[in-house]
Amino acid sequence: MAVDRERVAALVRELLEAIGEDPDRPGLRQTPTRVAESWSEFFGGVDQDAGAPLAHTISVTRGPAPDTLPSGAVMLRDISFRSMCEHHLLPFRGRAHVAYLPGEEVVGLGALPRVIDILSSRPQVQERLGEQVADTVASALDARGVLVVLDAVHECVTMRGGRQLDASTVTIAARGVYTDPVARAELVALIGARA
Repeated sequence: MAVDRERVAALVRELLEAIGEDPDRPGLRQTPTRVAESWSEFFGGVDQDAGAPLAHTISVTRGPAPDTLPSGAVMLRDISFRSMCEHHLLPFRGRAHVAYLPGEEVVGLGALPRVIDILSSRPQVQERLGEQVADTVASALDARGVLVVLDAVHECVTMRGGRQLDASTVTIAARGVYTDPVARAELVALIGARA
């Protein structure tokens, strides 16, 4: 189900009135429509299949380059993402790092950011987002292990409550061989390493 823009706009107008504002004043006249349009983007992943970008896999032994069978993990670092905290409807944004230890199948690297985009375009909490990414990659590929590390800044921490402007939250979700801390240590080190 797509976001009901008309209903969102009407509710935003009502919200503006509820906080004592005049939604008809010049600066706010277009705000309900603008919010409805932005929420269509923020929450566009609600009914999307996060596994769809991973549907086209490539056989590492029978594919176009059978001589390039990876002996270790495939990692994509620094994938930008943004989401909306479901507790306060305030944004959080950061970087995702996704690694998997291939079995017989690999996927084009561009598919991993699409998975994250779909899952982050829903009301979320960071902990669940990482788990959902790990589950999606693990179930779509015959990966022997999956590791997802998210590092994000939450506006519900920076703008309200303790107002910790420099605080970020790091979460780790692991599947398969990477549930062992020793096995995932190399990948965690690679996330911070720069050439």
